[in-house]
Amino acid sequence: MLRTDKTGLRTDKTVLKADKTGVIVRLKLAPKSSKNALVKIEADADGKTHLKATVTAVPEKGKANGALIKLLSKKLGLPKTSIRLIAGEQSRYKTVHIDGNPEDLLNELTIRFRVLGLMG
Repeated sequence: MLRTDKTGLRTDKTVLKADKTGVIVRLKLAPKSSKNALVKIEADADGKTHLKATVTAVPEKGKANGALIKLLSKKLGLPKTSIRLIAGEQSRYKTVHIDGNPEDLLNELTIRFRVLGLMG
């Protein structure tokens, strides 16, 4: 379920979560799609929310994961070297870690998500 946080944005703490060295982002990836895109924040059947992303790459030999990192880097304006997959290597459900100052990065990502139309 989506909640309203202290900034007034509709979000679930599991989509963007600060840790000691950056921000963790939960995603659901759809490989072999018609385009590379960050689509929307959605909830699964269990009520857990994630950022839905699509990539044109096939899900073999890490191609889709690499395409996801490249997409996040481009859309969020961050260096690819600061983004790493920490869970879900062979699953549609992924968890990535973005290195940086957690507070600044969380604020920057929240703004970027709003600009991209991913948050209310």
